[in-house]
Amino acid sequence: MKTFDAAKEVRNIVSFIRDYYEKYHLKGAVIGISGGKDSAVSAALFTRALGKENVIGVALPCHSNEQDEKDAKRISSYYDFPLYRFDLTETFDVFRKGFYDSFGALIQHESELVDSDINLKPRLRMAACYYIGAFFSQLKGQGYLVVGNSNKSERYVGYFTKGGDNVSDIAVLADYTVEEVIKIGEYLEVPREILYKKPSDGLSHMTDEEKLGLRYKDIATYMEDATLLDPEIQTKIASYHRRNEHKWIDNYYQRRNQNE
Repeated sequence: MKTFDAAKEVRNIVSFIRDYYEKYHLKGAVIGISGGKDSAVSAALFTRALGKENVIGVALPCHSNEQDEKDAKRISSYYDFPLYRFDLTETFDVFRKGFYDSFGALIQHESELVDSDINLKPRLRMAACYYIGAFFSQLKGQGYLVVGNSNKSERYVGYFTKGGDNVSDIAVLADYTVEEVIKIGEYLEVPREILYKKPSDGLSHMTDEEKLGLRYKDIATYMEDATLLDPEIQTKIASYHRRNEHKWIDNYYQRRNQNE
């Protein structure tokens, strides 16, 4: 395994953020703070790059774990940026009622809505982040970008909601595995109980690894050298990657050459 220099990576990420903001004359960042390591590390990086006064944290509860919101508050206090609470629970309930009004006759069992319910929540959260970003851009007279928090391991197996947590204006963790994000977080002194908390979507009451049936460590190993893993695990990871490839590919029709 190659060595990982967290200090160097932090310097490079901070430089990338500053250069990007300078190039496009931008001001600040809106970050959905989930209470997990990814959003905590993103917040640490952006406060270092832009200054805490230019980072807006948002807690977006939606029938979710109360502990996650407490952890979000801890992160904002630790890095000293403001955290706004935007409760989406009622919005979710109204949306769901509207769905029942239109499609209720087709619903035979509540279990048919599990995937729709789980995926609606990150989509509502991302819509809220963009709404808040537009508001602060207008308020401050300069652009606020929505930050994406997904890491490389999640992205490789498609463990994100299309049109939800994969949508952002700028993402700085997308090329780092879970283990690398943790090393960056250690360097940035993210509180240990948040950095090492078992990753979960905060929506389904299961950890990420329980939902996937895979360890993030194995996904990282697969991306570096798949032959180090048991064939069964190789097959499972390859299947996730192949099945979810549509999530990160721009799938649009390209017209044929007139001479064909």
